[in-house]
Amino acid sequence: MSVTGVCQVCEQREAEYTCHRCGAAVCSVHFDQDRGVCVHCADPEGREDVFAEGDASGDVPGFR
Repeated sequence: MSVTGVCQVCEQREAEYTCHRCGAAVCSVHFDQDRGVCVHCADPEGREDVFAEGDASGDVPGFR
């Protein structure tokens, strides 16, 4: 299945993955490949910024 459009978390990068839990189309920065879920599903209560260090360019806002 092909994913098209922009990331539903940052709304800036091209979506490359679909979250296996909620179905959101997300970019590689906002997807946990080990778990197969987006950052929202990886930490739904927002206690841990799962991917804060994942994007060195700084152009992607946080998921909260």
